[in-house]
Amino acid sequence: MEKSLILYALCGSQRKASTNRRLLEALRDSAPAGVSIRVCELIGELPIFNPDREGESTPAVVEEFAAEIRSCDGIVVACPEYAHGLPGGLKNALDWLVSRDEVPFKPVMIAHASHRGDFALEQLTEVLKTMSLRLVDEAFLRISLLGKSSETQADVIAESVESGRLLSALVKFCAAINRARA
Repeated sequence: MEKSLILYALCGSQRKASTNRRLLEALRDSAPAGVSIRVCELIGELPIFNPDREGESTPAVVEEFAAEIRSCDGIVVACPEYAHGLPGGLKNALDWLVSRDEVPFKPVMIAHASHRGDFALEQLTEVLKTMSLRLVDEAFLRISLLGKSSETQADVIAESVESGRLLSALVKFCAAINRARA
């Protein structure tokens, strides 16, 4: 990596034991030297988006969330599919950022912890592109953890670390960030 990078990870599932959170934590723990990944803990705390609460009326937790987005070099998003769509909490968090200046052209990597969920991936891609975020397609990571026991999930993650899949995706993402900075 050329320069230290800070990545901010958004988990669409608010369950502490979610497979998407586990994947984000594995990415965090596998990050190469000079790269730190912070997993967002604010999504479940955000109030329901209301345009009347933007500007001077913006809630403090939304300002805190936006500040995290502003200060990071790139965003990693992992989310499940709920009823063929994006989880409401993640969509709500993104809605709070739509009219703000933190996100345009910010690089995004999508990580997916399931062998299914293509409806949510399509919707997530559409929302992120509409918000002018810059998807780094070559860094897309799909590791199937859904429906597996905790022990099997740990084995799949360990194999993905050993094989270099997690590191490879992160290196591609960080290289894209550094290219855009040059």
